[in-house]
Amino acid sequence: MTGKVVDIIKDGNIVIPKLLLSNYKDLKITERELIVLICLLDNNEFDPGRISKLLNMKLVEVVSLIDSLVKKNIIVLNSVTNNNVREEYVCLDNLYNKLVLTLMDNKEEDVSSNIFDKFEKEFGRTLSPMEYEIIGAWTDDGFEEETIDLALKEAVYNGVSNLRYIDKILYEWKKRGIKSKSDIEKEKANFKNKKVKGEVFDYDWLNE
Repeated sequence: MTGKVVDIIKDGNIVIPKLLLSNYKDLKITERELIVLICLLDNNEFDPGRISKLLNMKLVEVVSLIDSLVKKNIIVLNSVTNNNVREEYVCLDNLYNKLVLTLMDNKEEDVSSNIFDKFEKEFGRTLSPMEYEIIGAWTDDGFEEETIDLALKEAVYNGVSNLRYIDKILYEWKKRGIKSKSDIEKEKANFKNKKVKGEVFDYDWLNE
């Protein structure tokens, strides 16, 4: 199968979305369906005979694979009539829409699983449904994962492992315009300077 793809590429230039190659299995597309789909990307005219010759594949199998892609809602076959001649063509909009949704879903899963896993690791237990909602609300409010992670580490450093404390840290940082690790380091550096000058005696994010 890989050899056929190489032969097609050598025969001419075909632009294949990298997202398709890395996610076709998530769309339940088989390898044989993929090779036919790549041919359709090159020319969306519905011409099973051309694909059959190009891939050295039986026409009946090509038609069957195209029919399978239609049933999986990957492609849509449309027809137009010009000068009393009916022509069929392949619409690939569904494919592109599904690839975009797959990309978005993967990003959301990566962010969510990463941040939730970090909390469970630091707390040493499974999060409750309510805790999942609270953490999710932080991301909805625009807090970056890095910022949430830093607030978690700050709480653990201070021996506190509850979300209410972390929530206060986050909103205190937001009020002060702290959005990154570098912002936190600058804030701590300013505190140390004040402490050296005798202006403060203790450091508390929530009540400096």
